[in-house]
Amino acid sequence: MSTATTRVLRLLALLQSRRDWTGPELGERLEVDVRTVRRDVERLRRLGYVIESSAGIGGGYRMGAGASMPPLLLDDDEVSAVVVALSAAAGSIAGLRETALGVLLKLDQILPKRLRSRLDAFESATLALPARGGTVDWKLLTTLTAACREHEELEFEYLDKGGRASSRRVEPLHVVHAERFWYLVAWDVGRAAFRTFRVDRIKGRRLRRGARFSPRALPEDLVSYVSRSLTQAPHRHQMRIELVGTPSELAPRIPSWLGVLESVGPRRSSLTVGGDDYESLAARLLLLGVPFERVEPPEAARALREVAGRLFDALEPCLPSESEAKSTLRGTRAAERADTGRARGRGSTSRRTGASRRGGTS
Repeated sequence: MSTATTRVLRLLALLQSRRDWTGPELGERLEVDVRTVRRDVERLRRLGYVIESSAGIGGGYRMGAGASMPPLLLDDDEVSAVVVALSAAAGSIAGLRETALGVLLKLDQILPKRLRSRLDAFESATLALPARGGTVDWKLLTTLTAACREHEELEFEYLDKGGRASSRRVEPLHVVHAERFWYLVAWDVGRAAFRTFRVDRIKGRRLRRGARFSPRALPEDLVSYVSRSLTQAPHRHQMRIELVGTPSELAPRIPSWLGVLESVGPRRSSLTVGGDDYESLAARLLLLGVPFERVEPPEAARALREVAGRLFDALEPCLPSESEAKSTLRGTRAAERADTGRARGRGSTSRRTGASRRGGTS
């Protein structure tokens, strides 16, 4: 591949990576002068790509509407990743199934035999169950992610969990998928604070993109902020427990979406979770599979005790009584002693037989 052709492909990738580029910026990335950039832009236009340009201070280039996708060179692992991602996304994003099947069909027509057999095996051995969380429209997701990338304000109508609608004007930063839902992390202009919005509660038909903005920095890293916001608001109740271990030791066993994990002392951590009622929080902690102690507040501790009591009541008829348990234990121990005795007897017999054979040989 010639140097000019390679440079034109690099230029195309740059133009697709963000909305606006100045001539000097492109020249610096491609290590050529501005005149060469102009010639390469003209080559792309002759190939059918729509590239808009503006002159003067602040002018530059952008990929226009109607541009075609460039050819892609994917290795085996990258194609497999595309197939798996499309299959997974089709289960949680409304309206994407037919599009995903169309893309998979195109891939199937051009795949080499070795890769087609691998993907056929994946398709025949996997099943995607319908998502139990709120599904979102893929066009809404692409609009939100584009606004995050281009730093454009958004105006939309948002429904809270009670179904009450409110108008919001936000500066979007990130789109996050946590457990079963998609969330938009944004600066709420009207409330002058960062907020986390469930995407399935955003009314896409009333979504409007607005002016450009300079993004604000989150008060903490994205994972910590989303975990904290999902735990603290707008839940009616919170439950706090203490665990043995540092946050880094416990993090692999506790999903980040479950709650906020913090250090409270040497090899001691706290986990704060939020929910609409204490019983659901108690059940969630029982399913956690991590030993914990010191439950706060007292109402949460009482709810946890009630849930544990109901579990015990349900299991009690299935468990042997104390006398039955002792009888079973005595029987088990007697059987173990008998097995041990038989094993010793076989060992003694083997030793006597071996000694007899050695005596006959000599």
